[in-house]
Order: sequence, then C-alpha cells, then structure tokens
Amino acid sequence: GTFCDWYIELAKPTLMGEDKKLKSETRATAAFVLDQILALLHPFMPFVTEELWAQTVGEGKYRQNMLVISPWPTLSGLADENANNEINWLVDLISGIRSVRAEMNVPAGAKIPLVVTGANELSDQRIKTHHSAILRLARIEEISLAQSVPQKSAQLVLNEANFALPLGDVIDIEAEKLRLNKEIAKMDAEISQIEKKLGNQQFLAKAPAEIVTKQKLRVDELVDLRTRLAGAVAKLS
Repeated sequence: GTFCDWYIELAKPTLMGEDKKLKSETRATAAFVLDQILALLHPFMPFVTEELWAQTVGEGKYRQNMLVISPWPTLSGLADENANNEINWLVDLISGIRSVRAEMNVPAGAKIPLVVTGANELSDQRIKTHHSAILRLARIEEISLAQSVPQKSAQLVLNEANFALPLGDVIDIEAEKLRLNKEIAKMDAEISQIEKKLGNQQFLAKAPAEIVTKQKLRVDELVDLRTRLAGAVAKLS
C-alpha cells in the first residue's frame, strides 16, 4: 500500500517532468524498492513473485539469479528520520482531507480551497515543498494562509496547524447537517435496542455466545461511527 498508494503517486510529477537526473534517480529508487518488496513477499507468493522478478528487470536484460536463490534483503543506513516525519505529515494531511471530503459528502470531482491557520515555520515550509502534491492528491483548488477560520468550514488539526475546508459554496451545509443528524438518530435507536437486549438476563442465558459477542461488537461499531458523524456535524457548526 505505501509503495503503490503513496510513493508512486507522489513520484508521478517527477517522472513526467523535464529533470532527467531526478527522473533517473526516482526510477532507480522505485526499482530498488520493488525488488526488495518482491524478495520479502517471495516466501508467501513464490510463483507470482518469481515471474515478476523475471519480468521487471527491464527490456533486453536478464537477472543473474532466480529470486529463490537471491540474497535476503539486508538494509541499513537508509532511514532518514526527518524525511520520514515529513512524508508521514504529508500522508496524514492528504488522508485527513480525503476523510473530511467523504464525511461531508463532497462530490469526488469538486476542487475546494484549503485555508491554513496557526502553521509554524516547519509546517509552512512543508506546505510550500509539497504544494503541488496536496493540490493533486487531495483535490484542492488553492492553498492560502489566514489568521482565522472561514465560516462554514470543515476543519482538521495536524500538529499545531488548523486546516479548514470552506464548503459553503460546495454543499448545502444545513442539508448536510440534517442528513448527518438523521444518521446519528438512527444509530442511537439501534444502539439503544441492542443495549436493551444485552441487558436482558434471559437473552444472555439463552442466546449462543457467538450471537452475544456479535451484538457487542455491533454496539462498538455503531458507537465509533456515531462519534465520527458527530465530529463531522461539529466541524460544520
């Protein structure tokens, strides 16, 4: 997931760019990482990984060894804590924006502005560095810095900074709040019904253990979902 969902997506602008040296370095890094992934997966998926190992070496070239007799990956000295923290920050930001968009029922094709408040120097630099990736992967129209959060905005907090998505021109805020509150009311009713059942000693005595467990897990699932929907309503207030 990390390699395909994030590295490849983040590398696409570089691979489509004009900097030949950077493109070559990015391709080499991707090829190296893919080789390590295939080696790690080989004990679990020997035939698939062996075939991919043979096919991914490049046109007109051949592997010296089959994957099955290739050395096990031994990596050291590759960790970069600062780079790791920066990419984790970027992934958390884009994932958070995507979650807010889904929770708020924002149309997939709609591009919306992102307003940042309270960002320190490090976050500000990260925003500038990864500006194009944020716009592309989070479906953002523009990024701006402000002193206060705009009205009718959904918000998320990452470290010290607040990231606001003004949605007043994208969705019907009141209609969306009404929809979310209806969903919460339905969940409250189901939670109450299940808890009443679980509080019935006759039910607990007669029902199979797996049924009781299933009902308890359902309550946990509903409570978690309710909490997230209530948070979505709060963001719109």
